[in-house]
Amino acid sequence: MPASDEKALSKDRLVSAVRAEDDASFELKLRPRYLREFIGQKKVKENLSVAVEAAKSRGEALDHVLLYGPPGLGKTTLATIIANELGVGYTQSAGPAIQIKGDLTAILTNLSDRQVFFLDEVHRLQPALEEILYSALEDYKLDIIIGQGPSARTHTIDVKPFTFVAATTRAGLISAPLRSRFGILLRLEFYTDEDLKFIIERSAEILGVSIDEKGAAELAGRARGTPRIANRLLRRVRDFAQVRGQGRIDQATAQAALEMLEVDKHGFDEIDRRLLLTIIQKYNGGPVGLGTLAAALAEEQEALEEIYEPFLIQIGFLDRTPRGRVATKLAYDHFGVQYGRQSGLF
Repeated sequence: MPASDEKALSKDRLVSAVRAEDDASFELKLRPRYLREFIGQKKVKENLSVAVEAAKSRGEALDHVLLYGPPGLGKTTLATIIANELGVGYTQSAGPAIQIKGDLTAILTNLSDRQVFFLDEVHRLQPALEEILYSALEDYKLDIIIGQGPSARTHTIDVKPFTFVAATTRAGLISAPLRSRFGILLRLEFYTDEDLKFIIERSAEILGVSIDEKGAAELAGRARGTPRIANRLLRRVRDFAQVRGQGRIDQATAQAALEMLEVDKHGFDEIDRRLLLTIIQKYNGGPVGLGTLAAALAEEQEALEEIYEPFLIQIGFLDRTPRGRVATKLAYDHFGVQYGRQSGLF
């Protein structure tokens, strides 16, 4: 299923890490500009800091960077930070947005010296366009074929040294030849509750929202390890506090707002609960095949695998086994069901 369809399936989920239409302008206000302002991802920051300083001291373009991991963790933010830290220009596009060779050629030939070119969803770049990138990334040259058939000839165009920063949520779909062109590969992990608490407090300060420490901690604990979700929850709870509270987000206000929004203490929404309960109730905890589970939930397999399952697996509520999906003891405990036994929850 195309990524656009996956996004459509998730656009109405408050706890979806996929960017919604109204997230872009909001995130722009909150986006840190330098590594010192970026919260979390300690190993990623350390590696980038060393690489950036080394490139600046040599006066060279930074090695090409691949950022991968679940959505909403800051890949786009880090790309802009790399450009800011290097003090160079920045241009951005996405794999699905580049349809013809001329588009990619135009971008590459217009890059200034050591500029950062960020490509989101790089795994969705067409193979024919990907091949153009190889020589550009390795030798800073573009091989353009002019004409067709016996009269065709190859023309080589030099491009200025640049840094290619690519982002993907599906690193396994990137071809080996393209992956080998990246000098720096960085995986972004889910954030800790403590890091998310700092992010929420920082965002609240920027937005002029009054929030106390316990209120921020309550939001952080339900943000599924993802800053995008944390900031989205902050927006919704801010509205609740202004209309039904005293305009300040404390723990009680946060709990009341999140209860109304049907986001539980683990950050689960109705879809998460239905997925886990289906495995427990209908299939005795599993294992159940992905196709069977998708049919039972009336969802696409790709949506389950790429959107719904990663967080449930990360926190230990769901296992992927060779035989299928299995609900863990944590899932049983969460719903108050005796482990390994069915219960009339439906």
